Amino acid sequence: MSEAKRLAGEKAIEYVEDGMVVGVGTGSTVAYFIEALGRIKDRIAGAVSSSEQSTKRLKELGIEVLDANAAGPLKLYVDGADECDPHKRLIKGGGAALTREKIIAEASETFVCIIDPAKQVPVLGKFPLPVEVIPMARSLVARRILELTGGQPVWRDGVVTDNGNWILDVHNLRITDPVKMESELNQIPGVVSVGLFARRPADIVIVGGQPPQVL
Repeated sequence: MSEAKRLAGEKAIEYVEDGMVVGVGTGSTVAYFIEALGRIKDRIAGAVSSSEQSTKRLKELGIEVLDANAAGPLKLYVDGADECDPHKRLIKGGGAALTREKIIAEASETFVCIIDPAKQVPVLGKFPLPVEVIPMARSLVARRILELTGGQPVWRDGVVTDNGNWILDVHNLRITDPVKMESELNQIPGVVSVGLFARRPADIVIVGGQPPQVL
């Protein structure tokens, strides 16, 4: 599976244009994209990163990491996903970076999602849905999620996001209307962001393989 991730990550380099500031996501597949980006670092203006982990690696490779506020609108964002449905809607947040990932996706003209074939699903929800919450609201949000969705929220104990918040992973979901669920969960006081990328899905999905498949 690591070979499929590598092929997807390296294929995404084709979308990088000279002089770009590139939005960069987080995770094991994105790690291959970052390595490939390092090989063409002289062609780009820099990167906006979705996590401290990615920022560290980008800097190690000599790629300048810019603040999202200073960078402004981005032409390209490359990130992975935990699940992807046939409409390019995603579940993300297994690495707890969902809020910053969502901000960069929103700021980007084109969102390229890189995945291995195992991440393709007919309906989202087999992978537990991450929800980032303000710590004092954890129990309240968990109760509301249970009432709204019937899913089972589980606190990802010991995990603190780069924003200083906590993660609830919602199990036992079958998300047939991800746009509606994303909207409803976002309305719960204490929710920072929801790991559904449905209102703003991926524009292009690259599935790693020999050769990689572009959707």
